[in-house]
Amino acid sequence: MRTAWLCGPATLIVLLALAGTAAAQHPEMLVSTDWLASHLSDPRLLVLCIADDESFYSAGHIPGARLVRLSEIATTSNGVPNQLPSAEHLQKVFENAGASDNSRVVLYGERTGVMAARAYFTLDYLGLGNTAALLDGGIEKWRSEHRPTTKERPNVRPGKLHIHIQQDALVETPFMNAIARSSSAFVLLDARPKAEYSGLRLSEGITKSGHIPGARSLYWQELLVPGDVPQLLPVSELKEKFASAGADPGDAVVTYCRTGMQSSFDYFVAKYLGYRVQMYVGSFYEWTKSSHGGQTSAFCH
Repeated sequence: MRTAWLCGPATLIVLLALAGTAAAQHPEMLVSTDWLASHLSDPRLLVLCIADDESFYSAGHIPGARLVRLSEIATTSNGVPNQLPSAEHLQKVFENAGASDNSRVVLYGERTGVMAARAYFTLDYLGLGNTAALLDGGIEKWRSEHRPTTKERPNVRPGKLHIHIQQDALVETPFMNAIARSSSAFVLLDARPKAEYSGLRLSEGITKSGHIPGARSLYWQELLVPGDVPQLLPVSELKEKFASAGADPGDAVVTYCRTGMQSSFDYFVAKYLGYRVQMYVGSFYEWTKSSHGGQTSAFCH
């Protein structure tokens, strides 16, 4: 057994984890376009389109899909973009989109899956991750198969959710400072492009280059089949990607990026593969501005 120190919002707790024990994979977290097409008439189905603004949705969406704007589930806090609003606010956003406890939520959106993955992380934080899935290939694959889209807005009846906050879905800067000094109990994955990870290019809005000490690079787009359709690689190849980044089955994984968006995709795939995973929502933006941390490295793993 191994001991890992987790820093929560107010206290430090001890997590005892079985080393080398791989959790089960979660294939239910990903649905195909075939599956979705055959379930569109299911009254429990709730399709959510996650987008920056109205234009992506109004250009044509999957029949029955409701729009959730990124600004509704991510906010600027203490100068750091894309942070989590209050749980009560998030609960109301998803209820207003029609989500109830018995809903089967399917997510797609802009940025080739990143926004859908951020929505999944948000639902997971609310204790609703087991009700949600990403649409493999997104609306891009749906359209390429000549499946129907519409510009009509569905009538939305607000739902009722009972949330159960999963505080251990995320970590904060003091904890990151601890594992940056001694990260043997965790695999820290940087989801940004390799040029930003290695310090060859600055991340937008950040004056320091490089990455959090101890982090390994796993650029989120490397988890997709090359091309214009955001479709996940086969499971065997995904496992190879994580193994190459130093994450073995049973490892505890922490993901980060610039502001908690790209790392949502690494978070989703890690959980899909069965890793125990958490996300540093403040990410490199908060890290470089924090008095707790701030140290960076610019060498490549």
